Amino acid sequence: MAEKFKIQGGETLKGEVSVGGAKNAVLKHLAATILVNGKTKIYNVPHLTDVDIMLNVLSDLGAKYTYDKEEKSVVVDASNITSITAKYELVSKMRASFIILGALMSRCKEAIVALPGGCAIGERRVDFHIKGLEALGAKIKIENGYVHAKASKLVGADIYLDIPSVGATENLMLAAVLAEGSTRIQNAAQEPEIIDLANFLNTIGADVSGAGTSEILINGVKAENLHSAEYTTIPDRIEAGTFMAAVVATRGKAIIKNVYPAHLTFFNDKLIKMGASIKLVEPTTIEVSCKGRLSSINFVTQPYPGFPTDLQAIAMTLLTTANGVGIITESLYENRFMQVPDLRRMGADIHQDRNHAIVKGVKNLTGATVAASDLRAGAALVIAGLMANGQTIVEKLHHIDRGYEEFEHKLTKLGAKICRYDDSTEAKIIQEIRGSI
Repeated sequence: MAEKFKIQGGETLKGEVSVGGAKNAVLKHLAATILVNGKTKIYNVPHLTDVDIMLNVLSDLGAKYTYDKEEKSVVVDASNITSITAKYELVSKMRASFIILGALMSRCKEAIVALPGGCAIGERRVDFHIKGLEALGAKIKIENGYVHAKASKLVGADIYLDIPSVGATENLMLAAVLAEGSTRIQNAAQEPEIIDLANFLNTIGADVSGAGTSEILINGVKAENLHSAEYTTIPDRIEAGTFMAAVVATRGKAIIKNVYPAHLTFFNDKLIKMGASIKLVEPTTIEVSCKGRLSSINFVTQPYPGFPTDLQAIAMTLLTTANGVGIITESLYENRFMQVPDLRRMGADIHQDRNHAIVKGVKNLTGATVAASDLRAGAALVIAGLMANGQTIVEKLHHIDRGYEEFEHKLTKLGAKICRYDDSTEAKIIQEIRGSI
């Protein structure tokens, strides 16, 4: 049965909530575990659909794993890699699993990985991944929807990325770990998750420097230099931003724990300009609050450290009831305004012109039945439901479950009236009501 959220809007969020491990970091750590001929333990691993898919990819390659839900940890034993093929059935479910290509090439010097295909938020091509691997010495052909890569050995090279692609940067970092000599990635992505991957790789014995800048240097090491290790994933900055926005949207006040404020500098600045208050309580704890109606702002999504595209839909939701007119320019993906039709159904005044959205603040949103089209659009609609007058139903929760662990439980702790149900639950409730009449 398809699950849904039922949200009763109008509640002010307050209390405490703790952010989980970064989905976009832990997925790459899991891929990197196959570089180690042994066991690796990762802490602060959220229990998400995407994490399950990546673990299934590793299992299909021959690795063994155990997940401790209470400890939020995963142990991966990659001692016995028995396959070099990442199947379409798994890669098609989550684009990030394409990162396994670089890891397999590093360890096995051969990989067969399904092309990830399209994405709801727009085209994300793998040209930069392929060209970078070819620069390292890989021979690549694409047949029947699979990338076939092979090399007698990988040799370090200078690689310039035309755009600072996060996925390409990560794939090439993994591929270069065991290459002969040094690899320099120029115009590299600078996201915190890139730094976290570099730190993870160095923890298992790699030699990576410069992560977080536009130039990353990887000095190749021998396979025997890589070893078992334990590592703790950074907090999820997008989850943190989502809860901050939810509190501000409902004019509430809450403590948010396990957050690195420096990872959200640009987003925090925009929230403050809109009228929110953000106070540092401890190095990894902030207090977020908002008393009155927000003011509209303009912003453009950019690669880190600019405004994160993953928080664009959520920020748009805040603008729907802000005072004035705000203009959003989405510079990274062509289909990242998929939340607009549903926000309009809830009463928002949004005019979209290609990659620009003009949002004129209205007094209130009203509840409606809406559907998540992708992960971040889904979170934005949940926040819209919290803001709205009346009841909102959010469908297609499988998108939201990809990136938010126990989302409704955390929101409930903050005072939200939100519950998860499916059609069978609803039918049972109706039957019970009729039976009592």
